[in-house]
Amino acid sequence: MRLFRFLRRKSDLTEELESHLKMAIAERVTRGQSPEEARRAALHEFGNVPMIADVARSQWGWLRLEQWLQDVRYALRQLRKEPGFTLTVVITLALGIGANTAIFTLVQGILLRSLPVNDPSRLYRIGDKNDCCYYNNYQNDNGDFDIFSYDLYLHLKQASPEFEQLAAVEAGGNGFSVRKGAEPARPMRSEYVSGNYFATLGVGAYVGRVLGENDDIPGATPTLVLSYKTWQADFAADPGIVGSTLYVQTHPFVVAGVAPPGFFGDRIIANPPDFWMPLASEPVLEGANSSLKGVDQLWLYPLGRVRPGANIQALQAKLSVALQQWLTTRPTYADHGGTALIPRQHVVLAPAGGGIQRLQQQTGTGLRMMMILSTVVLLIACANIANLLLARCTARRADVAVRIALGASRFRVIREILTESVLLSLMGGVTGLAVAYAGSYPSTAVLAFTFVVSVLTGIVFGTVPAWLASYAQPSDALRGVNRSTADRSSVPQRILIVFQVALSMVLLAGALLMTKSLHNLEHQNFGITTTNRYVVSIDPKGIGYTVDRLPALYQQIEDRFTALPGMANVSLVRYIPLGGNMWGSCVIPQGHAAPGPKDPCFAAWDRASTRFLDSIGVPIVRGRNFSTQDTATSQQVVLVNQAFARHFFPNQDPIGKHFGVGSIQYSGAFEIAGVFADFKMTDPRGEVRPLFFRPLSQQFRGYKESDADAAEKSSMYLNFIILDFRQAPADVETLTRRTLASIDPNLSVRHFSPYDAEVAGNFNQDRLLARLTSGFGLLALILASVGLYGVMSYFVVRRTSEIGIRMALGAARSSVVAMMLRGALWQIAIGLAIGIPAALMATHFMASLLYGVKPYDPLAFFGAMMMLILCAAVAGLIPSRRAASIDPMKALRAD
Repeated sequence: MRLFRFLRRKSDLTEELESHLKMAIAERVTRGQSPEEARRAALHEFGNVPMIADVARSQWGWLRLEQWLQDVRYALRQLRKEPGFTLTVVITLALGIGANTAIFTLVQGILLRSLPVNDPSRLYRIGDKNDCCYYNNYQNDNGDFDIFSYDLYLHLKQASPEFEQLAAVEAGGNGFSVRKGAEPARPMRSEYVSGNYFATLGVGAYVGRVLGENDDIPGATPTLVLSYKTWQADFAADPGIVGSTLYVQTHPFVVAGVAPPGFFGDRIIANPPDFWMPLASEPVLEGANSSLKGVDQLWLYPLGRVRPGANIQALQAKLSVALQQWLTTRPTYADHGGTALIPRQHVVLAPAGGGIQRLQQQTGTGLRMMMILSTVVLLIACANIANLLLARCTARRADVAVRIALGASRFRVIREILTESVLLSLMGGVTGLAVAYAGSYPSTAVLAFTFVVSVLTGIVFGTVPAWLASYAQPSDALRGVNRSTADRSSVPQRILIVFQVALSMVLLAGALLMTKSLHNLEHQNFGITTTNRYVVSIDPKGIGYTVDRLPALYQQIEDRFTALPGMANVSLVRYIPLGGNMWGSCVIPQGHAAPGPKDPCFAAWDRASTRFLDSIGVPIVRGRNFSTQDTATSQQVVLVNQAFARHFFPNQDPIGKHFGVGSIQYSGAFEIAGVFADFKMTDPRGEVRPLFFRPLSQQFRGYKESDADAAEKSSMYLNFIILDFRQAPADVETLTRRTLASIDPNLSVRHFSPYDAEVAGNFNQDRLLARLTSGFGLLALILASVGLYGVMSYFVVRRTSEIGIRMALGAARSSVVAMMLRGALWQIAIGLAIGIPAALMATHFMASLLYGVKPYDPLAFFGAMMMLILCAAVAGLIPSRRAASIDPMKALRAD
């Protein structure tokens, strides 16, 4: 409203001044003066009318705004007069600002995102690392406890009244088959949570109700809460779903309600839960293999809301004492010398307003590096545009000098040029947003980030040109601008080129290192063969198969798929190599004492069918493979990898040796029948760890503990079929689904993919980082080359007369080219001298992201140098040759 009143008063003032001027003119005309003489006399008497208006408006306090609007209009006129310059700058800025906006979108969505819950600032997790998903002993060498049993969670909850609510959530997650009525079962992700989970987060229901404390007691009706996304996608947003029954792994669950839109759970992950179930329902689905009933089974993350004013450090110390007290009561931790380790055990209270930081910890380093690199790209773009503005301001020097001669202040000149640069930057930011978010809408945070970056960018690249332009002297308007070979702007332009080269060296070296690292990751020897192999995920437990029915099912699968044309091997396995999951146990060789808490006894293990190793191309190096002789009543046998043999039976022949897992009383349970070649099972970056396989045909029935026996039965449910084709048919997926349906119509394919794709999925983050880094490096190289070309072309124009004189005095064309190139190459040399140490420092911080390549790899640095020198030579040669083609007479006449 105040602005509208100002505009109205301004209009009234203009009318009033015009009225007084007209009256003065009319009075002089009546005295006999001509209209022209009368107007001149009236204006002479009045003085400077616009100045009078400015003085009057300055009393109102809006003059600065009006002057700023004048600057904006003037800047728009200047940009409209030079569309080529404007388009070049906008596109360059769109690339730089757009890259920063795109990376910030990832950072904001992963690192800076808060849970969509009530007052997330008061949420804390007991534990700061993600030791997913199941443990039953000490977790870290430094005593840091991050994952807890249900019994321990209840103990900590009782010991910490400083929490308004303390909930427990499953550390991992589950994939279950869910069926509604007679509809086919569908795979869904789930998460077990305590009954106070939604109350702790302050989240209500969109439809129906959320889980409550009464849902989380033994004997309660099994219930679940659907996510809003799942309700929309899988149940057509049917409000009648509330109160209905869904069958989870054939067990009936009542749908209590639907979570609100936007609620994705307690952590930011790629596949959030489709529904949540109370912890009390875990024994319903897991039976005797229940983790809830295992006192020492660590599988939960405690997540709580602290009371206002709570002292976090004091609460953390209190919880650590409560943890140590509980550990002393458990033989698992106190026996075999474990008591000495208890005083070191502690917890860390970690802020959980952004969720349990699993994805953040996995991607944080890479995203921060991308943010830094995108900022470097923007700085290179700023240097480029600053060079363009310097050249442009030099060309406009006479205009600026005339304006200063007419009374314009240096501050006004600086402000006008900065306004122009900020307008260009805002236009570049809008263009970058339009490209990055084509067809979608950015969040408010992204809009604010882009606006701030655009304004700061405009100030950064506009400050030096504006400052130098403000030093234009009125006498410059009377001189020809091409007479002088020296130029105040040449030094800043050369400095900016050096700056660009140094930053480009950092980006190119980083890009080559990341590319080489990705190549090493993807082309390393994993120890398995994936060509013409396909992975099929199934869930026999989810459709009601019991353990006694599994052998017949597995035999049918092997027989039917083996009969397909082109099939070489068919196998079944619990977990596939490089699939991301694995079981593990403490191995106890026969005749050895029970391992202490510090003894490295861990080995991964899996269960597989007879032809599993053949189906992934892994040879037996000693002993034999599984065979039909390994029956349910014969000696329990295992196959171990070479790493297992080296670790547990060093300098011995492992064939025929016995070992067990979990307890010393079972140390003679399994006999080693063969040793297979090492291959990477879970971590493609790490070393090969001890691993053993057990045959599908043998179930150990000697466990005396109910939980161990339940785990053994659970291991009989295999999740994957591996199809090894000699020549894969074109319609392999359709053929696979049809074959499974012929075995059992309810046995659906949960997931199907080529094995190559499964392995490649391990490197999605590395691939993204390598591609982004390479893109930034290429963009930096282009910008630096264009910048050098522009500066060299500018120098040719500025030194036309000098070059003409040199050639008129007999200078050869080659000497002119060499003279111009020397100036360019000196700038490149200085830039490299600065850039190489900077790149060494920068790549040192990338070391954790690299694989099989050192941060100071000479080939990467040499390649970056050669690319920069080559592009710079080309960029400098073109204008240098143009300079050597100047006609001396024309140059002298033009001057």
